[in-house]
Amino acid sequence: QVQLVESGGGLVQAGGSLRLSCAASGRAFSTYNMGWFRQAPGKEREFVAAISWIGSMPYYADSVKGRFTISRDNAKNTVYLQMNSLKPEDTAVYYCAASSTTVLSTRLDDFGSWGQGTQVTVSS
Repeated sequence: QVQLVESGGGLVQAGGSLRLSCAASGRAFSTYNMGWFRQAPGKEREFVAAISWIGSMPYYADSVKGRFTISRDNAKNTVYLQMNSLKPEDTAVYYCAASSTTVLSTRLDDFGSWGQGTQVTVSS
């Protein structure tokens, strides 16, 4: 398995930007598809974005498409989530996750390794 640690969360005003980072250690990071999920208070954890092991085929939830960008640097064992034009409804704990499925997935159950999460709060 791979160990994941998120960073970069914080408090930002609506319309602002944040960049989340997820540092990986353990088994070969470059062999995993990576994803970002989020969980708001009282809601279920939901898919945000995913990227394949080679860095191609980024996929986004409709709610963040055009505002968020997922990327990865396999040399640094890190995946990023650039979040622009943030809205109050983006407020949540954001989790990084790793998947070893052959096909890029957006399902929580296909991600076997998770970070501890980082809080993002967007004020109106």
